[in-house]
Amino acid sequence: MHEIVYFYPQGHEAHYEPGHPERPERVEVIRYALEKAGWWQPYPHLNPLEIPQKVLQAVHTPTFLARLEQVCRRGQHYDMDTYTTPESWELALNAAGGAIALATSVWVGSARRGFALTRPPGHHATRDQAMGFCLLNNVALAAQYLIQEEGAQRLAIVDVDLHHGNGTQDIFYHRKDVFYFSTHQYPHYPGTGSLDEMGEGEGVGYTANFPLPPFSGDKAFQVIMEELLLPLLHRYQPEMILVSYGFDPHWRDPLGSLLLSAGGFYSLVKALTAWADEHCEGRIAVFLEGGYDLEAARVCSLAVVAALLNKPWQDDLGSSPTSVEREYWKTMVQQAKQLWNL
Repeated sequence: MHEIVYFYPQGHEAHYEPGHPERPERVEVIRYALEKAGWWQPYPHLNPLEIPQKVLQAVHTPTFLARLEQVCRRGQHYDMDTYTTPESWELALNAAGGAIALATSVWVGSARRGFALTRPPGHHATRDQAMGFCLLNNVALAAQYLIQEEGAQRLAIVDVDLHHGNGTQDIFYHRKDVFYFSTHQYPHYPGTGSLDEMGEGEGVGYTANFPLPPFSGDKAFQVIMEELLLPLLHRYQPEMILVSYGFDPHWRDPLGSLLLSAGGFYSLVKALTAWADEHCEGRIAVFLEGGYDLEAARVCSLAVVAALLNKPWQDDLGSSPTSVEREYWKTMVQQAKQLWNL
């Protein structure tokens, strides 16, 4: 069994728009940092799998897929924020196929951990809409593949991006085979992810949102992990944890106002890997979402991989030098504990 496997999106540089924050450097700075640390070359890099049509259409509607392909072929904007190039359709399929390959490798026991540098990102892509820089929903397609093709019955998606993963929530909101968790700044784009969004129909009780006010930092995330997320994971007992990882909760990110440090990221992923080791045969995989400061990308991604590999690591950026964590988040935590009977 490999200690970790990676997916790197070959050719992703062709998905690019000058001046746009979702840019190729986001991935390249992570790769360079892992190379320098000696954590890149020794481990396998997976090729993307071809996505079965039945899996693709279980996550996204055929009408949306046809429209997205057409928009990409023309190199148009899908919406005001979400650009494409003529190469974007194939690159989106590759990113999702890479996410599937990586999740499958961890699921079947070929690798203990996985980290997919999925680009274009995915967690805002709903069943029938691309948005928020996202084209296809990579983590949702990986989860759906495990369920349809590999026999998974209970999966957990933990979304630690700055923004609520409205697309992932939308896809699984009426289902109980995937428990979706999200920590995110609120109110903020895309405006979803309130505490009382808990699922519908069979999915009631299988969506948990922990909306954080601006200037929440390491302490807030630690309390959420220990008092909310881990107890709910224990209650659900997933067979694998899939992490939607955005480094934009970091205090340096230009699009948000959370104050998570890279050390805070390390603690979060360390807690999730420890839980996975104890409860689901160590199965945990991480999929890149947002994050727009390159120094934050470097240090947070090193933190994530250090936690996955159980290696020593040091945060050379530390905490925010200009802002102090506030404690308005405590009200949300108390409300969430009451709501979930914790």
